[in-house]
Amino acid sequence: MKGALSFPDFAVIAVFFTVMVGVGLFYSRRAKSSDQFFGGDKSVPWWLSGISFYMNSFSALAFVMYAALAYKFGWVPVTVSWLSVPAVLLGAWFLAVRWRRAAKTSPIDYVAERYTPGMCRTLAILGLPMQLLDNALKLLAIGTVVGVGMGFPLFWSICASGVIIVLYTFLGGLKATLTCDFIQFLVILAVVFTLPFACLRELAPPGTGVAGLVEGFRTFLEKTPDGFFAFTNGQYTWGYMLVFFCCVGSTLSTNWSLVQRYYTTKSEKDAQKMAYLVAALLFLGPPLFFFPAMAARVFLPPVAEADMNGVYALLCRAVLPAGMIGMVIAAMFSATMSSLAGNFNAAAAVAVNELYLKLDRNATERRRLVAARVATVLVGGLVVALTFVMQYAQGADDLFNLSNKVFGVFLPPIAIPMLCGILVRRFSRRSGMLALVGGIATGLVLFALGAKAEFAHLRQMVWIFPATSLATFAFFFVGSALFKDTPEERAQVNAFMDRISGKVGVR
Repeated sequence: MKGALSFPDFAVIAVFFTVMVGVGLFYSRRAKSSDQFFGGDKSVPWWLSGISFYMNSFSALAFVMYAALAYKFGWVPVTVSWLSVPAVLLGAWFLAVRWRRAAKTSPIDYVAERYTPGMCRTLAILGLPMQLLDNALKLLAIGTVVGVGMGFPLFWSICASGVIIVLYTFLGGLKATLTCDFIQFLVILAVVFTLPFACLRELAPPGTGVAGLVEGFRTFLEKTPDGFFAFTNGQYTWGYMLVFFCCVGSTLSTNWSLVQRYYTTKSEKDAQKMAYLVAALLFLGPPLFFFPAMAARVFLPPVAEADMNGVYALLCRAVLPAGMIGMVIAAMFSATMSSLAGNFNAAAAVAVNELYLKLDRNATERRRLVAARVATVLVGGLVVALTFVMQYAQGADDLFNLSNKVFGVFLPPIAIPMLCGILVRRFSRRSGMLALVGGIATGLVLFALGAKAEFAHLRQMVWIFPATSLATFAFFFVGSALFKDTPEERAQVNAFMDRISGKVGVR
């Protein structure tokens, strides 16, 4: 029966996971040092790094929260997704070369040179929770998809997903992550190009061929609600889009795993070429991704508000034959595994290089590699635990708004100091710490005030993100006025900025 999982579906999923674990095992014997485990020897081809960046920039959240938006509002998630294109292009023009010159062993190691070693450790301690929260949201999304698509209880779906991803990440290191990202990209392509045709066949008159697909598309256009193809809809106004652009731009510019993709390329030119490839993929992908969820509005029975996070899985079960549902579930896992594997590796790199090695300065290479794998397991375990906390805290709220609330509090105070560290000379070295801590404190206060009914709007992204951003910049200016650099400190800042801007020789 169409929609019921069969042996071919389970076989596809089993083969997929076997290949992923096999890649991890292959590279586990080739990672001889923590630098190789985290950095890939700065020898990654631009096209592979670009595909990995693209795979790391989204997860099953795209199949869950964005699909729910596509079913409900139509074109809105395409508009939201396209905001990433100018953000990545700005990164190619202004950040790609600087990131490759600034970062060495972890995405934030340059912070000790630009600001202070204490600022670097604090950023690691405060930044890790945001990475864990982000990853927990993604794991909750894949648990939701697998729970609906495979009929498993959500609890066991999250547990199984988390264990498999942690195992694969633990074994692989960065090179295995990149290889798996490419394989997972191909799996997703197969689904992205198959599912729209399956939806069109569902809308086409019975027994028709290619002409029927055209007729199915006409039926889709005729039966969609008014305003379904508007760029904005409901609460997703142009003002909302502007704030979200700043949010997604900050994420794509400073996310640890994405910064890692910049500084592991073979050359500075390759770092820019990688970003151009990502921008092209981010432009071409969204219409294909979200068309099935939009078409489901026409041929699926009405989906209740509480069930919209599972709309992508519901439509797959409605239109796909045996074997293809397994491919879709593999694609869902692909999106999340690539994102989580990259984030686990980057977060572990920060934990080891900026925290552990500062305490154990005489660690042998073997101990460093062991620490890298232990940190990966710890990061994964904490993400699984946080996923269950989020599941119970989610309530009736949708994943999209839940993720925005989390990022509204933590993202600006972390992203702004990271970006200012490679773009702005004038801020003093010790002002970064005040901006980081003050910005997060402001966000937490606003979030706490939002618990009261009269201040509930403060928890909305359109309020909390600009507020924490302005507070972070304000603390930067106040800190620079109160904690001025000594001549020696100013010379160190100038030397760093000259190096990453190309005014002096760079590697």
